[in-house]
Amino acid sequence: MIEENLARLRAYRNNIRRYERLLATQLSDLERAFIVKRLEEEQAEAEALVKTTFPFSLPALGQPAEAAA
Repeated sequence: MIEENLARLRAYRNNIRRYERLLATQLSDLERAFIVKRLEEEQAEAEALVKTTFPFSLPALGQPAEAAA
């Protein structure tokens, strides 16, 4: 299952990068709005998948574990 989730995360990452590259080009207002919406959706889906795949957080360097939560 983790392999499937990692593959999905790679797909989201690739889509996000593709949308970011597209935003750097000349687009109509309608095209830009569509791409921005898709980019936000991909980012939200990727973040949700990361939270479910890796439900723990590591403390920052130099901080006790209680302060990281």
